[in-house]
Amino acid sequence: MLHALYLVHDLSDPATRRRTAMLQAGGAEVTLAGFRRSHEPTAEIAGRTPIDLGITRDGRFAQRLAAIARANLALGAKFKDIRKPDVIIARNLEMLVFARRLYAQFGGDIPIVYECLDIHRLLLRQDGIGAAMRMAERRLGHAAALLITSSPAFLREYFGPRGQVDAPVLLLENKVLELTPVPAAPAPNAPQHGETWKIGWFGALRCRRSLALLSAFTRRMQGRFEIVLRGRPAYSEFEDFEATVAAEPHMRFEGPYRNPDDLAAIYGAVHFAWAIDFFEEGLNSKWLLPNRLYEGCRHGVVPIAMAGTETGRFLDGHGIGLSLSEPSAEALAALLDTLDAAAFAQHHARVAAKPDDTWVCGLEGCRALVTRLAGLKRAKAADALLEAAA
Repeated sequence: MLHALYLVHDLSDPATRRRTAMLQAGGAEVTLAGFRRSHEPTAEIAGRTPIDLGITRDGRFAQRLAAIARANLALGAKFKDIRKPDVIIARNLEMLVFARRLYAQFGGDIPIVYECLDIHRLLLRQDGIGAAMRMAERRLGHAAALLITSSPAFLREYFGPRGQVDAPVLLLENKVLELTPVPAAPAPNAPQHGETWKIGWFGALRCRRSLALLSAFTRRMQGRFEIVLRGRPAYSEFEDFEATVAAEPHMRFEGPYRNPDDLAAIYGAVHFAWAIDFFEEGLNSKWLLPNRLYEGCRHGVVPIAMAGTETGRFLDGHGIGLSLSEPSAEALAALLDTLDAAAFAQHHARVAAKPDDTWVCGLEGCRALVTRLAGLKRAKAADALLEAAA
């Protein structure tokens, strides 16, 4: 059985639970280690008790550097009783630091996988800090045997042109993990005369511009549309998130949700999925394919994307969804103002007609991932034999 050591920057990130579950379902044993954003230690993730590397704070880069330095000093003690892994997977750049250190600690013959599902804004700065960060990524990524990323645009716009990581690539989109068959979602009912259309904005809530745009839009539409927010707000990005939402007459925040357990219920209560993010406008936000795209479409909800982004291109390629021409309340009103039940039914039907594997990763996908990782182990062993023979 393949033994994977998975190093993550945020144990509370739903992507951590999803990837851990994928590895286990594919037949791997997983040792999980990472930082946390909560004061209390994380008890378990996908049935595994993680190795706690300490606390980091969202949006506080200096604090994160200090936490990395402290954790680096304690790596020997924290991992001394861990069985040697067959592969080390490092989620995000800071975890590559630990991967390289543990690579040496475990004997120096373990393939390292660099998993990058977002391009951090510091890596994209056009100054000395950005240049230093990219240089660090190139040096640390030089040892990677595989790069895992979630959007073709990350390869096309960042990794390829800049030559950051010279390794084979595995594209793993942010699909919904379903290890057992799930019934198709029922068609959402269009509002009857006088009822409200609902737009769901779910997941990582970090975009101030989206909040302002949706606020202006719902006020303009005078109650014909309502915004439902669910997930984890990035409080560092908002002055007072709860108070701002509470002051809006056509917007409500209903707290976090369990992924994937609650997906059918929360998407079943809305008509549209807000798949737009201006958090790192023109860069990471333009390139990513967000979780909410796959989650919403899996449950028959009509996605709204920004034209000219990777998400917009994805929807155009599949002939589904709605594209916003410009980031304004006026443009959104023009896009949705004439929508009626018949037009909505057509949009839903186009989404529902797509094969499930467009949105879903099942057991076969999990096995394919673990098989690919096991191949890295075999390749590393073969290289070692060749070097010894030479």
